[in-house]
Amino acid sequence: MLTLHRARLVVADPAAPSITDGAVLVDGAAVAAMGPFAELAGGGARVRAWDGVLVPGLVNRHGRWLLESAYHPDPREESGDRPLAPPDGMTEERWGASARRGLQRMLGFGATAVTGPFDRASVRTAVARSGLHVVPGDGASGSLDPLDGQALPAAAHRPLAVGGAADFAVFDEVAPGAHCLATVLGGRLLFRRR
Repeated sequence: MLTLHRARLVVADPAAPSITDGAVLVDGAAVAAMGPFAELAGGGARVRAWDGVLVPGLVNRHGRWLLESAYHPDPREESGDRPLAPPDGMTEERWGASARRGLQRMLGFGATAVTGPFDRASVRTAVARSGLHVVPGDGASGSLDPLDGQALPAAAHRPLAVGGAADFAVFDEVAPGAHCLATVLGGRLLFRRR
């Protein structure tokens, strides 16, 4: 199924010019076309209009630390939604559940890739099932937000390209404190802000 993602600004490559009132046409898991919305509209694709800036998916460079050294509480625990020091008695099952919650939160910040590798089997399984790409990194401690203290070019996983993976995020703006509106990974909408 074809989906046309329209945004007020498309930044397919942070090193290249952006497209005002742009669109990315997604066919399955790949980018089929990019350009001005007016040129891509009308082909029978489902249109998702975003009032924001569409950018390549981001890399969370703190992925290893966030998933293997921090605990992501269950909302029912009423402990907030930020990573905490792991409680005593963490089993592999609890590490896996924590990692799944952490991965969902990363998607909510526009991440489509995380740094690894991962030593814990339950965390490796959670990451593999999430579909997020694993890239090498040192896994230093840090934020869930890949843009925290970084400019877009440094945080982008890889530029969007026709024929390439449909991995991108949409933000209300690309600046400190921006809110992720949606994250698309492999052409699938995996996060949408309500």
